[in-house]
Amino acid sequence: MYQYNSGVKLIKLCQEQGNNIAEIALQAEIENSGNSKEQILSLLKEELFVMREAISKGQDPEIKSIGGLIGGNAYKMQRRLEIGDTLTGRTLLKALCYALAVTEVNAAMGRVVAAPTAGASGIIPGIIIAVQEDKCLTDEKIINALLVSGAVGKIIATNATLSGAEGGCQAECGAASAMAAASAVFLDGGSPEQCLDAAAMALKGMLGLVCDPVAGLVEVPCSKRNASSVANALACAEMALAGIESFIPFDEVIDAMFKVGNLMSPSLKETAAGGCASTPTALKYSRSIHKEGGGE
Repeated sequence: MYQYNSGVKLIKLCQEQGNNIAEIALQAEIENSGNSKEQILSLLKEELFVMREAISKGQDPEIKSIGGLIGGNAYKMQRRLEIGDTLTGRTLLKALCYALAVTEVNAAMGRVVAAPTAGASGIIPGIIIAVQEDKCLTDEKIINALLVSGAVGKIIATNATLSGAEGGCQAECGAASAMAAASAVFLDGGSPEQCLDAAAMALKGMLGLVCDPVAGLVEVPCSKRNASSVANALACAEMALAGIESFIPFDEVIDAMFKVGNLMSPSLKETAAGGCASTPTALKYSRSIHKEGGGE
């Protein structure tokens, strides 16, 4: 009754049932999993706890990734946030800080929520928790935002991919940015249609993004790419809330993303053989860690 495999179907269900995306997503999950509403909400509460825990741990100035390429950047962003007079608003700067924090915990082999992947794990928590803090929202509202993001991610996964190895980083950070944009619109009282407009614009803004991890590690450019994906998501959320619509419908953007991913060279899909991973600096670093590991 509550099943959907496209944005069009999701909006139709919202209209027919008189519910928002979060409620439709929750009912669909109850049908799919056989779990009760209480069980599903309990799992989401645990995910929210893990997200907050990663944000807190990631702001430690001493944190260091396994490959040594990142660490302490969230701390630096937090210090800039404390200045007050910055180029961007407080919520965006906080979301950037939180996104960096989560990715640094991930790169240090800490616990994160794959949202929708570990490599893109900072984007959704960065936004929803920053918005919660600045707008004094309840955890119940944030859990509903997670349901909204899940609905968007489900449609992308069904009709395209969330895998960087299959579709490039547009399928990871791009999808997460779309999911986060929809969640941000929901948190600010936007309609289901506006949520999907924001998701469509966010995914369009990252169409063609390659997956090019230096030395095959989910550190560079992945961590900072999470931060830039946050900015993309919030910009698209603001546009949607202003009444700006996506000319290309959400479902068609997903189809386009999938086709673009299929056209990408394998060197640009998580193989560390192209893009930033093939630059002189990246190659020099890659050779150095292979030597340390006895690979040469």
